[in-house]
Amino acid sequence: MLSVLVTGANRGLGLEFTRQYLDAGWRVIATCRHPHDAAELRELAKRHEHLAIHAVDVRNFVAIDQLASALAGQPIDVLINNAGVYGDEPGNGFGAIDYDLWQDVFRTNAMAPVKMAESFLPHLERGSRKLIVGITSLMGSMGDNTSGGAIYYRSSKAALNAALKSLSLDLKPRGIGVLILNPGWVLTDMGGPRAPTTAEQSIGGMRRIIDEYTPALSGRLMNFDGRELPW
Repeated sequence: MLSVLVTGANRGLGLEFTRQYLDAGWRVIATCRHPHDAAELRELAKRHEHLAIHAVDVRNFVAIDQLASALAGQPIDVLINNAGVYGDEPGNGFGAIDYDLWQDVFRTNAMAPVKMAESFLPHLERGSRKLIVGITSLMGSMGDNTSGGAIYYRSSKAALNAALKSLSLDLKPRGIGVLILNPGWVLTDMGGPRAPTTAEQSIGGMRRIIDEYTPALSGRLMNFDGRELPW
């Protein structure tokens, strides 16, 4: 049975990743900060014996190491770094930047996925797919930025892209692939009600890219529909 670890699995894209992989017959390790408050995730656990839920705040790197230690020896085929925060709000932009909040966004969106990759590398090496996935955003693309704003989120996702590009080269000799995927503008709590893409469509598209992965895709910035995006 193939296995996937999904961070931020309590809602939105992470919950849909979890649901679709369970329906496809995978073993899913789902993490979130507060499992007791994750009603939909717990409902899935009642129906699927191959779903394991763990409480992890990805900003807590000690907790990441503790989970990796608890799962020592278990193969993980795909690691999906989905957990993320936005941070940018009216009133905290340039001229009134909350630097502590910016640092927190950076730790969550850019640093935590690298920490997850470090801590779970032995598990990935035991798996058959050996694939790290980072859920990024087109807002992290400097080539696409024509509107400005959202300094916290844009910079954190640009940093994530740069870090994962480096990992794709650093881990290539070890047979580990790295996918950098943009889910699109999705109808979630973060995406808002005007988003044109459903979570089902976005996750379905990203799962197809994951399923059809070849080493030629490692380190490239890809849209959920298979298009390559500008850095």
